[in-house]
Amino acid sequence: MSRIGKKPVELPSGVTAEIKGQTISVKGPKGTRSFTATDDVDLVLDGTTVTVKPRGLSKRARQQWGMSRSMVANLVTGVTTGFKRELEIQGVGYRANMQGKILKLSLGYSHDVNFEAPEGVTVNAPKQTEIVVEGIDQQAVGQTAANIREWKKPEPYKGKGIRYKGEQVFRKEGKKK
Repeated sequence: MSRIGKKPVELPSGVTAEIKGQTISVKGPKGTRSFTATDDVDLVLDGTTVTVKPRGLSKRARQQWGMSRSMVANLVTGVTTGFKRELEIQGVGYRANMQGKILKLSLGYSHDVNFEAPEGVTVNAPKQTEIVVEGIDQQAVGQTAANIREWKKPEPYKGKGIRYKGEQVFRKEGKKK
């Protein structure tokens, strides 16, 4: 039995859900998102709650049960509060700033890196050493943050690079004489 799948997803005020076949679309103050579940689960809308039930006891049905419930919960969270990933830049001369919709990164290369955010994701640089990625799609926000981090991952000796806020970088000891 899936512990996650058993829990119903509550729809807060201002959020509406509509189920057509295996597709659920959730509309809220930040926008509209939809998810198509597999044929192994049933989506049921009861007023202000959405429940996910497996069709049978096969292994695949039990796997899809918890995953589908999590996806529906992420839809509701996305259209109400949205998702946010924060990155920090460490290193002498490393900085980020916004020029219109393009994020300019100075990361010690011979050129600046121009990063354009995909549709539905907003990227801000409130400080020169901070980057904030926001949006209503958790997967798109996480992937955009990972793409920015990919330009200069934190290195283990001095810790220079782009890291997630609060990320612990394993540091190595340098050469000894």
